[in-house]
Amino acid sequence: MSELKPGATIGILGGGQLGRMLSVAASRLGYRCHVYEPGAAPAGDVAHRLTTAPYEDEAALRAFAESVDVITYEFENVPTAALDLLESLRPIRPNRRALAVSQDRLAEKDFLAGIGLRTAPYRSVETEADLPEALAALGAPAILKTRRLGYDGKGQIRFSDAGQRDWTGAPSVLEGFVDFSAEISVIVARGADGQVAAYDPGLNVHREGILRTTTVPCGLPAGLLTDAVLVAGRIVNALDYIGVMGVELFVTRDGLVVNEIAPRVHNSGHWTQAGCAVDQFEQHIRAVAGLPLGDGQRYADVEMENLIGDDVLRIPELLKQPRVQLHLYGKGEARPGRKMGHVNRLP
Repeated sequence: MSELKPGATIGILGGGQLGRMLSVAASRLGYRCHVYEPGAAPAGDVAHRLTTAPYEDEAALRAFAESVDVITYEFENVPTAALDLLESLRPIRPNRRALAVSQDRLAEKDFLAGIGLRTAPYRSVETEADLPEALAALGAPAILKTRRLGYDGKGQIRFSDAGQRDWTGAPSVLEGFVDFSAEISVIVARGADGQVAAYDPGLNVHREGILRTTTVPCGLPAGLLTDAVLVAGRIVNALDYIGVMGVELFVTRDGLVVNEIAPRVHNSGHWTQAGCAVDQFEQHIRAVAGLPLGDGQRYADVEMENLIGDDVLRIPELLKQPRVQLHLYGKGEARPGRKMGHVNRLP
């Protein structure tokens, strides 16, 4: 794979905040970005070009692909038919296997188990009739998650006892209880040449299924953090991956359990914008463009906080605080649960 020269165009599927920040990073390296987004597109404010069309519009997809040199994505759930057409015209990075694994929670867990990594105990629940047997096998508490779609706590039902019979209405995976003391995430990158670079693991705190803060350093033993980085490297190598991936892990008494993977830049990696010379967004652009990766070295301690819903009312106060870096996503209405921006705090 030859590297893209300055002036080349990178296509991004998805026009949300991740696409927005990828576009900014690409511009610093001399690239243009063309964003494809069926709906509202905050990334369109900063990208060189925006196509607003559904993923079923073959003519729009074809024109988009022919205008770019390589295609990447900021979210996993691009329809398969659209990807088939796009891949026939331009390379897609990360590759289709990574997408297929991450789009389906059952496929993801089977893949992770297949390469020898620990996950929560799980059972496939194709229909409501499968649920009693799965609950009998795993017990309660447990979480039923739709196999596809669902994020930030959506598409999930928590079971407090084995007699509960709620149903998601779609093929799902039942996950057994994991007794964990913390959740951490590793932002890892793999280049076209197979080079792997990882950032320091961050400590995540969620509320109501949504990430609220990520803190680096995370205060956990060095050996455990080394293990976390090795797990992330094992995953991207097994997938022959090109780009940045977020790997979420539970810390348990018996070691690390992989919660989930995201084949893209990740919310828990936003801290790298203030803590590293090469942040996760530039790292992803470097990888998909065939450039050498940055080393990911951290030079500052950082706490990242998501601004969700009415948190944006705190902006005047945040701007007065020292050593705070504010990132707003250009979204309109501040609805409950909607990520409107984030701040990175340095000590």
